[in-house]
Amino acid sequence: MEKNFNQQQTDCLRIVLFGPESTGKTTMAKALASHYNTQWVPEFARDYLQNKWDQHREVCTLDDLKIIAAGQIALENKALKTANELLFCDTNILVTQAWSETHFEGYCAPEILTAAQQFNYDFYFLTDIDVPWYADDLRDRPDQRPHMFRHFKSLLQKYNCNYTVLSGSHEERLKKAQHTINELQFTLK
Repeated sequence: MEKNFNQQQTDCLRIVLFGPESTGKTTMAKALASHYNTQWVPEFARDYLQNKWDQHREVCTLDDLKIIAAGQIALENKALKTANELLFCDTNILVTQAWSETHFEGYCAPEILTAAQQFNYDFYFLTDIDVPWYADDLRDRPDQRPHMFRHFKSLLQKYNCNYTVLSGSHEERLKKAQHTINELQFTLK
């Protein structure tokens, strides 16, 4: 596990699917990675917290967030070894910050805040809340989706991140994302 949240350097473009729970991030990350024949990074927190729930019926605590942040960057660094020009991240450290702030009365551990400010991501797709919310063992904010979306968007603006909002059907989102990525690749060549 990454003790200091060290992000590996790369020439790959790191693109993050970013937004509240149940807004299609995983579906989009998989679809984009398949389209561009590259890797996507799954959400470490999902397996980690599901395992915690299944074994102990416990939910996420502040202590878990550093483990989640370290696990996420370890998965990202591993995926970079086989990525092909683009790496699609189902989540990242900024999601951990957002989750901490919205679930723990505005608090986020200093190590996570520092990493969120220092890590480099080339582009974010902010997934809109215009899709159905699906319950599972981990999702807990069906009635707070507008608030969560605003918080996620405010973090992108706070850190001056380049982003586009993905709304509409899966097909509409995918088409918009592909167009944006193609332009981004052209611009950076």
